[in-house]
Amino acid sequence: MNQSDIHLLDLPNEILLTILKKLDNIDILYSLCGINNERLDILIQNIVSNNILDFVITSPMTDVKLDRFCSYILPRSHHYIKKLILDTTSMERILLAGDYPNLTSLELFNFEQKIGFHYFIDDTPFRHIFKHQITDLILHNNDEYDNAILSNIYTKDVYAYIMVFFQSLKILKIIASSEYDYPPLVIWNHQSTTWFSSTLTVLCITVFGFDHCLFLLDGRLKQLTTFKVQVHAISRSMLIDCNKEDLINLKCFSLTNYNYTYEYEYDDLVVPLLRRMTYLEKLTLYLRIKKVGRFVSGASLSIDGAHLHNEILVHMPQLHTFKFYISTETNAIYSNLRFSNDDIQQTFINMKYGQTACIMDYYGACGTICHVYSLPFTFTQNYDSLSIYCI
Repeated sequence: MNQSDIHLLDLPNEILLTILKKLDNIDILYSLCGINNERLDILIQNIVSNNILDFVITSPMTDVKLDRFCSYILPRSHHYIKKLILDTTSMERILLAGDYPNLTSLELFNFEQKIGFHYFIDDTPFRHIFKHQITDLILHNNDEYDNAILSNIYTKDVYAYIMVFFQSLKILKIIASSEYDYPPLVIWNHQSTTWFSSTLTVLCITVFGFDHCLFLLDGRLKQLTTFKVQVHAISRSMLIDCNKEDLINLKCFSLTNYNYTYEYEYDDLVVPLLRRMTYLEKLTLYLRIKKVGRFVSGASLSIDGAHLHNEILVHMPQLHTFKFYISTETNAIYSNLRFSNDDIQQTFINMKYGQTACIMDYYGACGTICHVYSLPFTFTQNYDSLSIYCI
């Protein structure tokens, strides 16, 4: 056969499938669906049934392309689709284009409160999909955070309703759409009947205070195995009496707080919580600790490797992954201690979770900031002199 006569369909199925899998699913469907070739149709169905359709990130969605998908492509392929990634501006048209009997995962960009009011209700045409099929829900929240009072209302009207309406939910992730924080979850009464679930296994969310983090771990989410939480403030805001039993189902935990936490609040709140995670396998911490007092001893100058091991990690025998950034700021008038990077690094010498690094910053007559972190540095936010070491 002349080399110039070789066409795409002359290739074996294995090679064709390899080529198609490297292309964007949206472009494959848009370009090849409707060619009326049975062999190609089977290959396309194989790709669609084992992957996702991303209408947001991988391909710009023009009106012409969207029209073709909604009028021709999706009505013929909707029963193969297991996951959709959509912008809320085109969500209705795309979901109305088919029944999607196998759709279990939904990711929505530019989610706002009004979307929940309009679609997460019993009168929506997507009631069956949302209420009984969706197990994985990812919302890129576009609402901006104003204050705690509005967050309380937002929690009742949006977050609590999601937990009730999506009855098969196993994974819930609320992600900020931009640099601005979305309204955090607020649970003022730990005896509240909201936010109970016997199916949820993965939760990623921002909460207002550390109390609300504790509420979510008081037994109301019995099957939770992964919990990634950003906390606006780690402080004592109320007297609480939460369940303090070991969290035996929790395998992955991430705690992020970009604001300062006083040392006594870290000792009284964060450390006891971490010690309850005796079966944890993956841990991520992003914390900024501030020490107060006129006198500081060498042993309490910073959160170092010895502290992490003795106070936290020794209580997690199954832990195999530990990523962290922890800064400790001290401003003690009567302290002439000046530790080097090597002094702090030596405390990590027996750390079994990978490479670590540290930076000691001194400012003024008595101020210090000790940064300790795992390598490679995986966090999106860092501070001052640390940034030049993490490029």
